[in-house]
Amino acid sequence: MTARLTARFDQCRREGRAALVTYVMAGDPDPETAFKIVSGLARNGADVIELGMPFTDPMADGPAIQAAGLRALKAGQTTARTLDLLRRFRAEDQDTPVILMGYFNPIYVYGVERFLADAREAGADGFIIVDLPPEMDDEFCLPALAEGFAFIRLATPTTDDARLPTVLRNTAGFVYYVSITGITGTATPDFDRVAAAVARIKRHTGLPVVVGFGVRTRDHAAAVARGADGVVVGSAFVDAVRASLGEDGQAGPDTVARVTALAAELAAGVRSAAKDRAA
Repeated sequence: MTARLTARFDQCRREGRAALVTYVMAGDPDPETAFKIVSGLARNGADVIELGMPFTDPMADGPAIQAAGLRALKAGQTTARTLDLLRRFRAEDQDTPVILMGYFNPIYVYGVERFLADAREAGADGFIIVDLPPEMDDEFCLPALAEGFAFIRLATPTTDDARLPTVLRNTAGFVYYVSITGITGTATPDFDRVAAAVARIKRHTGLPVVVGFGVRTRDHAAAVARGADGVVVGSAFVDAVRASLGEDGQAGPDTVARVTALAAELAAGVRSAAKDRAA
């Protein structure tokens, strides 16, 4: 839970580097392949895994992640099956933090109290629920914090110093800085502006600050890792899944290998920035 996240960021700090945070969609392209992908990420350099919970109306996500969610839903993925995937992962990995990321509607339908109990039993460490602003903390954030989960909030380029304390209130685990305005996977960030934004946020909080949206390559990851505590990559992974699928939309023979190879490449990029961080 929060302790597992803290331990992982502390480990990265001792190693003088940023953390690699990887996002994939639970159930994409099918439940078994998705499990193999998550397991492979942890063995190929992912420090933290964000596990997407498929939803029909993902307003903050770009075309790649929207398509991944629809593939997962078509393959029969549900909230309960997402928790089953996590439970199965925890049977083999007790150390890698896993954040469940998505929207509030599926949790509301599942039932908040029941969801938190089942997420705890499955081994979740925290949540990113992108459509719950601070003004709605009573709905889910505060109950999650009371159960020991991290609740990760998003800060954006339009989050000014007047709004930032409200965003940071009740945030736990880390702060997720959205490096671009808009949806996921649609633009490349201005890395100098990102570094300045991270420094500004750090003046307001002692939590790790990780950066996502628009980070797709080893060079991107290295550029962000020079100033941030973590680098989030999502659309590049779901694109790797999509590119590996057969004409029938089913997993190909190299689906898992493509995703895990990308994880290893990005992890190398993050680690290559360690000397610049030390300087």
